[in-house]
Amino acid sequence: MARKPERLRVWDLPTRVFHWSLAAGVAVALSTGFIGGDLMEVHGKAGIAIAGLIAFRLVWGIGGSTYARFASFVRGPAPIRAALRGEWQGVGHNPLGALSVLGLLGLAAVQVATGLCGNDDIAFTGPLYALVSKDTSDLLTDLHQRGVWLLLALIALHLGAIAFYVRVKKNNLVLPMLTGWTEKPGFAAEPARGGGLIAFLVALGIALAVAWTLAGGLLPPPAPAAAATPNW
Repeated sequence: MARKPERLRVWDLPTRVFHWSLAAGVAVALSTGFIGGDLMEVHGKAGIAIAGLIAFRLVWGIGGSTYARFASFVRGPAPIRAALRGEWQGVGHNPLGALSVLGLLGLAAVQVATGLCGNDDIAFTGPLYALVSKDTSDLLTDLHQRGVWLLLALIALHLGAIAFYVRVKKNNLVLPMLTGWTEKPGFAAEPARGGGLIAFLVALGIALAVAWTLAGGLLPPPAPAAAATPNW
C-alpha cells in the first residue's frame, strides 16, 4: 500500500484569511468602481477594508509565523537570479513570488491612498476628501483611475504565474493557501512556527484602527445643514 506523502505546514490561518479577503476586497472594489453610480459607496467601503487588510499584513509580516514574515521571503538579487535559473530551493514564497506580493500590496496601497481623497464629479467623494483642495482631489482621482490598469496587469501576471506553476511545474500553489499544508519537499525544511494569539490581536487591533481612521474617524462631524428661512 502506497504511503501518503508527508506534509509540511506552511501558511498559518491569518495569512490565508488575509489572502482570500484581499482577493475578495479587490474584486469588489474593481467591479463597483467600473460600474459606478450608487455602487460608489460600496467601492469606498471596499477601499477602506483593503487598507485595513494591508495594515494587518504589514504587522503580520513582522510578528506572524515563519513563512508569513517578510524576512523569510524578501530577498536580494542573488536569490532572484537563482529562481530565474530554476536553482532556488525553499518553502513559501519564492523570490519571484515575493516581488509579486510586494508589487500587489504596494499598488493596492497607492490605489487606496489616491481613492481616499478622490471624487467622481457627481455625488461621491472619498472619506478624506475634505483634507485636500478640489484640484488635488482631481489629480489624485486621475492617478487612481490610471492606476487601476496597472493593478489589473499585475493581477493578470500573478494569475498567469500560478497557472504556469500548476500546468508546467505541476506545483499547485492554490491548495496550500487553502489548507495551509504542502507536500514535504525533497530538501530540509521546517514547518511554520510562531504567529501566536498576541501577535494576531496586535495586528488586528492596528488594522481596525487604520480602517477607522481612514474612514474619517478623526475628522470632525459635518456641520448640520442650515434650516431654510421661510420666505414670508
